[in-house]
Parts: sequence; structure tokens; C-alpha cells
Amino acid sequence: MTPVEVRFLADVPGLAPILARWHHAQWGGLYTDWTLEVATDELIDHATRRAMPTTLVAMQGDAPLGSVSLVLEDAPELRDQGDAWLASLYVVPEARGQGLGVRLVRELVAFAARERVERLWLFTPDHAAFYARLGWRPQGSAKLRGVPVQLMDIVPA
Repeated sequence: MTPVEVRFLADVPGLAPILARWHHAQWGGLYTDWTLEVATDELIDHATRRAMPTTLVAMQGDAPLGSVSLVLEDAPELRDQGDAWLASLYVVPEARGQGLGVRLVRELVAFAARERVERLWLFTPDHAAFYARLGWRPQGSAKLRGVPVQLMDIVPA
């Protein structure tokens, strides 16, 4: 079996439209003006760099299995909360339960540390326990388009 590698989207820029479809299908309902076109444009932009904002992709051979992004703002309603966010952690359903989400989060946090991010934020509607197991701390709650979300942070090291 081919090992899974985590790479920058900049290494596989042609995957931006696929990732955008995944992300928009999963989280499009939380954002007012985040169309599939906007999601695609954001990821095409991420594919131009290996510095924040950017996206990491889990690959098995030529097949993308998941991704996670490091962004400056994840939701306009939360812009006063922080300036570096883990966003859009996604693993394809057939690859879930194998530790890939954990690996993507850990690699993104390590990358944030190398980028000298002092505090990394995220929000999650329903996976706070997953992130807490990885060292993320609860920092209150908010609502995005009526959906309650848990705010969490971590100091990258």
C-alpha cells in the first residue's frame, strides 16, 4: 500500500477545485457569501504559496484523501477573535477513522509554529472533543448563521 504524504497544495495545485467542492459541500451553509466560486478562488490562491495562508493536502499516490488550511480569517463574524485559524479540516469518508485528521491537524500546528504563529484558533460545530484530545483549549462559543460553534485555541509549539 502506498504511504500517505502530507504536501502543500502548491505541490498539487490542480486539486484546488476538488478541495473547494469538498469544503463548500461541508461548510457552505455556515457562511453568507461563500459560494463554490469563492471557495475555489481561495484555494487557487493557496496553491501559489507555502506560507500562510495556505493548505496542506494528504495524498496517497495521486489521490487526495483530505486537507486542512491555515488562514488569516475563517469567518468575518469572528475576525476580532484571532488572526490565524485552522480551517476546513476535511477527510474523505472512506479514509476516516485511520488517524488522518489527527495527522493533518498536527502537521498544520507544527507548520504554524514554524511560521511563528503565537496563537492558532479554530471553530467547530461538533468536533470539540476531537480537538481537545489534541491539546486545543475551549475559548467560548459563537453562532454562525444560527449554528452554534465552539471556539478553541492552541499555542503552536
